[in-house]
Amino acid sequence: MERKSTIFLRLTVILMGIPILSFCIFGVFWLANNPANPVYASMLYPIVSGIYLSVIPFFIALYQTLKLLTYIDKDQTFSKLPIASLRKIKLCAITISGLYVVILPFVFRVADLDDAPGLILVGMLPAFASMVVAVFAAVLQRLLQVAIDLKSENDLMV
Repeated sequence: MERKSTIFLRLTVILMGIPILSFCIFGVFWLANNPANPVYASMLYPIVSGIYLSVIPFFIALYQTLKLLTYIDKDQTFSKLPIASLRKIKLCAITISGLYVVILPFVFRVADLDDAPGLILVGMLPAFASMVVAVFAAVLQRLLQVAIDLKSENDLMV
């Protein structure tokens, strides 16, 4: 693969992390200190805690993505190292999905008090999106494992 495409992908991964980091530093902290309604304050703290906890596996997955791009640059694509990175990305995505499923009852309670049913859909979006990432990583992990097995068989035949 060309170096230019991996540089673009690296830049994309970094640009994905910057808004999340700034949101965690400024946005969520402001939300916890200035709730729209003081009645929601007790329900917002578990939601904010879940968001902060989900940032840890998110940045671990971004780091593993950068490692995966490094393996591609070094022509180590068909080795065990990318499979391990994909497995860690899959586990991080499952963890993020689980955290958002845990905070979903609190989002439901806030949506019920505010009479905003759309908030439930917004609360479910990160859980579903991270499960899509987990399934995609699992499929890539399996395909890469099959490709490595085929490559090793072909190397033994020659």
